[in-house]
Amino acid sequence: MARQFLKELKDGDSVDEVYLLSDKQLRANRQANLFLLATLRDRTGAMSGLMWNVTEESVADFQTGDFVRVRGKVQLHQGNLQMILTGVRAIPSDNMNPDDFEQRPTASIDLLLKRLRDLLLSIEESQLRALMECFLVDDALLNDLSNAAAGVKTHHAYRGGLLEHIVNMLETAKRIEDLYPAVNFDILLAGIFLHDLGKVREMSIDNAFVYTDEGQLLGHMMIGVEMLTQKIAEVERMTSEQFPQELALRLKHMIISHHGTYEFGSSRLPMTPEAIALHYLDNLDAKIHEFARTIADDPNTGSSWTPFVPRMDRKLFKGQPTS
Repeated sequence: MARQFLKELKDGDSVDEVYLLSDKQLRANRQANLFLLATLRDRTGAMSGLMWNVTEESVADFQTGDFVRVRGKVQLHQGNLQMILTGVRAIPSDNMNPDDFEQRPTASIDLLLKRLRDLLLSIEESQLRALMECFLVDDALLNDLSNAAAGVKTHHAYRGGLLEHIVNMLETAKRIEDLYPAVNFDILLAGIFLHDLGKVREMSIDNAFVYTDEGQLLGHMMIGVEMLTQKIAEVERMTSEQFPQELALRLKHMIISHHGTYEFGSSRLPMTPEAIALHYLDNLDAKIHEFARTIADDPNTGSSWTPFVPRMDRKLFKGQPTS
């Protein structure tokens, strides 16, 4: 029997299939009755699932990150497809094909890693290049980077997504280098590599991407500054030279300011040409990816618009449906 991928489901379809439970929440309605709000995922996208009149005990056997066999029916509600569940049970992961459940970068991890090395080793400033080499010879770090997501739910939220995001930004920076002589592109390339690197410790890389204790308490920017400080110390030991203090400050500033504004989590506003360039390159890649992924993952193939997306505060135009 053919697999029922989420993107292929339509209003009224009956479902009996295995999905990845990427989020599980118990909520109470106005009568204080509990219901289950689940997020089900496969490689084609995600769908919300609702199960009414549950108890804590009845849903205790499955958790976020489990593979679950669900039974239910798809319905259209306020422009969105959702699944009304009549049964959910956890199943062993032994016989599951990861390719059925995980989105992947468009390029292979090996190709992305090679391009990362090539771009970072194009840096001409000797001490900055030595710093990048210190990161690139850290096999454990590169393995973590190859598996890390750039986000839990939104942009590049899949294994290898962080690496893809960083390489995309590096490629964009190289293409605009001649246009902005006021920007030191050696520093910008290093800052792009470093800006989200703390996410390798901020989020776990189990089936469901969730924040670690360190991630919750410190956040990826603080973690990234710590990682940078440690590597600078390694470079100084290897070269027997002091790393330039101003260069270290510029790099740390880029990490803590790359969200651009205080309201979005930056502890400082961007104060250098490289920092403001980093912020906009980061935002450009994240937003375009989020728009494209939202359009691609929308299961409502018969509509020229996506449903209203609360986190974006808008619908997205997909174009006229093709038949």
